Order: sequence, then structure tokens, then C-alpha cells
Amino acid sequence: MPHLAFRLLIVSCIASLTAPSIARVTTSRSPSAPTRLAFASHRDGDWNVYVMPAEGGPATRLTSRPEQERFPLWSPDGATLAYGVQADGGWELWAMAADGGGARRLYRGIAAKGHREWSPDGSRILFGSGGDDSELFTIRPDGSDRRRVATSPGADRDPTWSPDGTRIAFASTRDGNLELYVMRADGTGVTRITHDAAADGSPTWSPDGSTIAFYSSRDSSRSGGRDLYRVRPDGSHLERLSVGASVTTDVAAWSPDGSRLAFHSAHGGNDYDVELVRVADHTRSTLAKSNRYEGMYSWSPDGKRVALISARDSTDAMYVVDADGSNLRRLTTEQTLNPAWQP
Repeated sequence: MPHLAFRLLIVSCIASLTAPSIARVTTSRSPSAPTRLAFASHRDGDWNVYVMPAEGGPATRLTSRPEQERFPLWSPDGATLAYGVQADGGWELWAMAADGGGARRLYRGIAAKGHREWSPDGSRILFGSGGDDSELFTIRPDGSDRRRVATSPGADRDPTWSPDGTRIAFASTRDGNLELYVMRADGTGVTRITHDAAADGSPTWSPDGSTIAFYSSRDSSRSGGRDLYRVRPDGSHLERLSVGASVTTDVAAWSPDGSRLAFHSAHGGNDYDVELVRVADHTRSTLAKSNRYEGMYSWSPDGKRVALISARDSTDAMYVVDADGSNLRRLTTEQTLNPAWQP
């Protein structure tokens, strides 16, 4: 009998070692699955959120409210979309499954065009409230556990997570001028990292976490407008990345490998272009140029292509272009905004 008990114990131990672990189960998209683009479209008479294959094809409508539903934002695993809804009391933050199911409101009163981000692990969404005295919050995608992480007498806005999820960079007028700050993810340890009489805004963290890119008008007297800069999270090693680029206040987008930044440049009237700057040597190249609007860019996960909005054919439509500026192809014919490439 003791020998039988011993054998049963051995079998039980082997089974526990070879059985699949529930902790390893994930809802992330299969690596072989084709990626999709989420976007907002007015094709059915209202602004709603749609998805379509990144290679082109039929679009699937995910939302159907009569109010504007825009600004889709993929979770890191590609299973959930956060988005904005224009309700009677202002813009609201919503989330839904990637197939449009389970839509739920998370928060009332967000900054409509303010920068929002998922945490790198997908557990929280970082966003700013609306108004002149905007604050920063994080919230779980089910709407629970909302936390205020930044508040001040001024406006705190355009927050961005560090790649490891431990820190947040943001822009604020808390000291009277628009400057950049870094804090821990829980809102403690706020540190100012830029100090200039000009405006510094729209920070975005590099993929490796070593530097933060932003726009500044600090040298506008010499260059004629805003340019791109970068600085380390501790405020050291300030570096100018462009000269005379006339960048807009839109947040620039790092390529997945961190070698380039896509940004929006303005040339008067409705003439806007999308450009790239190579961080290593500051070389600029044009990604999309016309005498009309070009903007709202989103990198493909492999960094080989960029989705963007262009009005070159009179209607704001979604295009995809290779990262060297070649092979521009139109994906939508109806009015389209806010492209977002699925991770």
C-alpha cells in the first residue's frame, strides 16, 4: 500500500508539471492573423468606428450611435478598442471588444483630441479630462478603479506611458508656461524636465524608453516655427531633431524600432504634410505631400508602412504608404479620419 501511494504521488507530480498553465492563456492576436486598421468614417451618415484589413477590403462597422464616435485606440493585444463618443454633455471615453461587442462607457468629460494611451500591459488607459484646467487619469478598460494621477492649477495634458509602464510624461502649464514633466505611474514624484520661455508640448516616449520627443518653439526666431526635439527622462541631453520643419502640435509617432519619427508639418492654409526625421542624423524625408491636408498617421507593427489621412483627391480618405514614401494606395473612398493600426 505505501508503494502504491508513492507511485500515485509521482504520477500526480508529473501531471502537474506537464498540464497547461492557465496563467499562460492569452487573448492576443495570432502572429499569423492579418492585421487590421481601425478608423472613423462618415460613410453611413454618422461618424462611427470601423475596421478593415490593412491590405484593403470590406470595412466592418463596429458602432452605430447617432453621435460622433471617433478616435479608435487599440489595446496592446489587439483585442479591445477604446474610442471617444460625443454625447450631450461633451466627449466620453468608451471601450469595446475588437468585434464591436460589449461596448461600455468608461468616463464622461474627456479632451476630445487629447492624447490617450493604453498602458504597455493593457491593464489601464491613460487620458486627460476636458476643459482649461484638465487633469490626468488612468482607468481600467472595464470602467473600474479610476485614479487621478495629475492635477494642478494649470492644464495637464497629452500624457504618454514609458514603455515599461512605470512612468508617465506629460505637458503642463502648472508653472505658468507649457513645459514637460515626468512622474511615476501613480502620480507621485513629479519632475519638470524642460525649462524654456517657449512652449514645449506633445511628449512621446521612444520605444526603448531612453528619450522623449516633443515639439518646441524655443528656436522659432531662427527657424520660423515649431521644431522637434528630444530629451532624456531626467531632463538631460536636450537635442534638436529638425530645423524649420514648422511642426504642428500633433503628437509625433516613433517608428517601432525607434529610428524615425513621423510628424505633421504646416505650410499655411490647408496645406499640411506628413514627414519623417531620422533620429541618428536628423535627415528629413517626405512621406505624404500635396497642396491639401495630409496627416493622422499610424505606423504598421513592423515599421514598413504608415496609414494616414489625405485630402489630395478632395475627400479626407485613408491611405497606406511604404515608409520610404513609395507605393501610396488609397483604402477608403468615403470621408475617413483617425486611422489606428492593430498591434
